Amino acid sequence: MCEANAYLLKGGDEVLFLESVDVLENTGQEIRVTSIFGEQKTVKGQIRRMSLVDHKILIEEHA
Repeated sequence: MCEANAYLLKGGDEVLFLESVDVLENTGQEIRVTSIFGEQKTVKGQIRRMSLVDHKILIEEHA
């Protein structure tokens, strides 16, 4: 499988946000993340980095 895991950057640490991400959508000020199992989560922030080789998405959360 080629899914990635999404992490939030919090105080310099990477905190797992959602595993097995299939869809990543920018809805303006928010990022909507959907897993292959249909679970959806939304966070106010921006994509900081994506590494497709490492299957990793880093999202910087905004207050």
